[in-house]
Amino acid sequence: MSATAAAPPTRQSPSSFSERLKSATWGDHEAAEQHGFTQALIEGDLPLDGYTAMVAQHYFAYLALEEVGRALSGHPVTAPFLQPELERVPALEQDLAHLLGDGWQDLVRPSAPTRTYVARLHQMADHPAGFVAHHYTRYLGDVSGGQFISRAARRTYGLTDGAGVRFYDFRALGSLPKFRARYRESLDALELPEAEEHFLLREARLAYQLNTEVLADLGRVCTP
Repeated sequence: MSATAAAPPTRQSPSSFSERLKSATWGDHEAAEQHGFTQALIEGDLPLDGYTAMVAQHYFAYLALEEVGRALSGHPVTAPFLQPELERVPALEQDLAHLLGDGWQDLVRPSAPTRTYVARLHQMADHPAGFVAHHYTRYLGDVSGGQFISRAARRTYGLTDGAGVRFYDFRALGSLPKFRARYRESLDALELPEAEEHFLLREARLAYQLNTEVLADLGRVCTP
């Protein structure tokens, strides 16, 4: 659900697994990046209610993603990708409290596409490689392109001192380029059977599709 500034994959056959993953999902990545809802947000045309609705849907998705991550924290496939500094639920709770006030929990509900997405995330508790696909799709997008969304939201809605955009604050990770490099190294170090590699690649594409369906629903409800 975030726009990114990543460069497209090269035309040469990708050699590392991280390159193959990027190449396999590039078209889906662009579809999410260029979605009308995302563009309205980036261009300052999205009402505050629309931004708030997106934050709420993020909240439900990350509740599920991080719950499954904790369940898989001891698994050798998933453990290299999990670190407390990445977790987003506390920041999302602060953002929703700022945007909606006290009692925000009673004002937010997952949309139908978000419920579908959350159900798929819970299924990944039995599929560590699939969990990595969803982890990659969400966190790498937010660490990268999420910074564009943060700047757009602060500019459009007058959000100051980080209030309302704490979700995009990854300063606890240190250097973001170095974090992304380490993340790609962890992907390249995965030792998966071929069938599991293919499953991870397919699941990453599905993750983009599910996220795009959430955006499409938000667009129908929230864009001018």
